[in-house]
Amino acid sequence: MSDLEGAVQGEVEVRAVTEEEFPGWLRAANAGFLRPLAAVSDEAVAHARARGDLARTQGAFDRGRCVGTYRSLRQEVTAVGGAAVAANAVSAVTVAPTHRRRGILTRMMTADLAAAKERGDVVATLISAEYGIYGRFGFGPATSVTEWTVDVPRSGLDPRWSGPEDPGARIDLVDGDDVREFGPELHERFRAARHGAIDRDQWWWLRNTGQRVTPEDPWEEPFHALYRDPSGRVEGLVAYRATDNEWSDTLLPSSTLTVLSLTAVTPAAERALWHYVCSVDRVVTVKSGWRAPDDLLPQLLPDPRAARVSGHADWLWVRILDVVRALEARTYAGSGALVLEVADAAGLAGGRYRLEVAESGGAVCAPTRQKADLTLDVAGLGRLWLGDESVARLVALGRVGEERAGAAAVADALFRTARRPWCQDIF
Repeated sequence: MSDLEGAVQGEVEVRAVTEEEFPGWLRAANAGFLRPLAAVSDEAVAHARARGDLARTQGAFDRGRCVGTYRSLRQEVTAVGGAAVAANAVSAVTVAPTHRRRGILTRMMTADLAAAKERGDVVATLISAEYGIYGRFGFGPATSVTEWTVDVPRSGLDPRWSGPEDPGARIDLVDGDDVREFGPELHERFRAARHGAIDRDQWWWLRNTGQRVTPEDPWEEPFHALYRDPSGRVEGLVAYRATDNEWSDTLLPSSTLTVLSLTAVTPAAERALWHYVCSVDRVVTVKSGWRAPDDLLPQLLPDPRAARVSGHADWLWVRILDVVRALEARTYAGSGALVLEVADAAGLAGGRYRLEVAESGGAVCAPTRQKADLTLDVAGLGRLWLGDESVARLVALGRVGEERAGAAAVADALFRTARRPWCQDIF
């Protein structure tokens, strides 16, 4: 480190935020995300404060002014096979435009990841606002999302649709009280079956049913609909809003329905809820919201071309903190063995590891001195962990080294999954 770099770092103090400093921290975070700079309300401060632990809320201070923000949250992410893995969820990362290129983010990230490692978290996660920032800290994009826009009249669905196909199943419009009653248990069943999903705490359910409202973020009540199977068990839930809902000069329907969240634990529930939102009177366009790239939606329509891809993006990024526990937590598609040499510039998870997968899909991983079959950095391992990335593709891109002929094919046979991982949520 040069004398100049040391002096600059000395000017900016990075540490946990105190209770008294939290309103200023929140204002700095709002500025970083280009939200209004006016003083935040007491309600907004209480709302944001309730979400996390001040010990995991960092600020960068220059002469008492907050110029950088960072927060991490307790999280569980579902590994391939359904195991819930302890994760360190990184959020609210900002650095003021006046203080870039001074190593502030590096200092906050380094301290937080070291604490997460010490705490025993297996991975760290984040949703990346900008693609080029987080790879250097060992994060790799592990899931992606796709949005479809459905031209309802073209879809081929019968506009006279009158309910689920399964006799005795039903869809009911409900309110926030019902969502808070039935939603958490439904989501627990969903995330246990979908790798890449994360848990939703009480804060999430309160926020998304209008119980945590602030002047800065006014609440607009959405519609909620529950799907119950013939036995009466809740197996699906959709939340949506309607826009462009004014009468046209010709009195023709023109409304757009935007899905905020659709969770289903059976194909029957998923099919029924998509057919339901595409059959709401006056709706001619349905926007799906961010869905898994292999979502059933397009193929549920008689004419799948009526569902046009209107957005696609990387979503959940994963940073491996404990290679052994991360690789042993998930299941695999076949059996075999690989030796992986993992480079980690931060010194948190690097090393050479032998992964041995039994026919049952369970795995044992341990440090080894055997010759490596594949070499990659920790960000590359994060890309592979949830099964969405091709090892052969990363070899072709020069991001994985194939040290033994055929090792990439073996890795793909083990790591890839039949369904793609999906994280529904932002945090």
